[in-house]
Amino acid sequence: MHIAVVSHYRLPVKGYGGTERVVVALVRALVVLGHRVTLIAAPGTRLREAQVIEVPVKRLTDAGIDLASLLPPGTDMLHAFFPLKRVPSHPFVQTLEGNLRPGAPVPPNNIFVSRDHARRSGREVFVYNGLDPADFLFRSSKDDFDLFLGRLHSAKGYRWAIQGAMRSGRRLVLAGGWRPSVRRNIKFVGEVDGKRKTELLAGARCLWMPALWPEPFGLTTIEALFSGTPVLTTHWGALPEVVSNEVGALCDSVEELVAAAATIHTRDPAACRAHAERYFSHLAMAEAYLRMYHGLLDSGVLPPGWVTPFAPTPPTEK
Repeated sequence: MHIAVVSHYRLPVKGYGGTERVVVALVRALVVLGHRVTLIAAPGTRLREAQVIEVPVKRLTDAGIDLASLLPPGTDMLHAFFPLKRVPSHPFVQTLEGNLRPGAPVPPNNIFVSRDHARRSGREVFVYNGLDPADFLFRSSKDDFDLFLGRLHSAKGYRWAIQGAMRSGRRLVLAGGWRPSVRRNIKFVGEVDGKRKTELLAGARCLWMPALWPEPFGLTTIEALFSGTPVLTTHWGALPEVVSNEVGALCDSVEELVAAAATIHTRDPAACRAHAERYFSHLAMAEAYLRMYHGLLDSGVLPPGWVTPFAPTPPTEK
């Protein structure tokens, strides 16, 4: 199959770039699985695995453009990773990584990134995000610190992480974009990427990710798991679909997080890595997207997503 993947970012991204790294992982995995990929992206994009067509961002996102006009001959499927303002005159899908506003219409041929993400818009079509395990450093022996990695925003629960670490007496490394007011045992290191980021993820005793909003997926969780690092998180959004009790702890309060922090180190790092490789590798993601492509091409309908076996049953399905 020949797939054209479209992104309005320059790839690979410099800095954190969650969605952008998912796009690169998908392109690489599709090629590994034997498919031809054309990557249509912002100028400066360089990815050896794919033919690259550089298109200015303003043109890619222009409401009047039919993206089909950019496709090379023989393209079977167009896959966009940003909201399309015009329906292309070619078989296409688009992936929504963020949350829609309540009551907002679902874009045509949209693929969400978790069951919870889809259900909140009344849909069943989703594919979990994935990353390349080779991009992460695995360590079975951990250093004496816990880690928070992400935007220092209240929705991400960084204050819960600080409170929890302080109450449990843990040393916490806080990696984010701006400096908050911190106290003893809390070390702020700013935004990290590349080698520094992989080393922190691999060396941490655990990752604190106490999200307080409906996470569409929670990419940082699988980054930690690929590194052999268990996760302290909450039941918000997709997180129960991503983290099982074998590789982390799902909590509903700071008190529960503190209690779970006392035993989180007993999770097996190898089990964390195996969990991420099985459910959230770039190859698993690509295979799930190929199922979507074939479903749409064969029947004109996107099939429901496949949920992880440990995900709790939603109340409406009981």
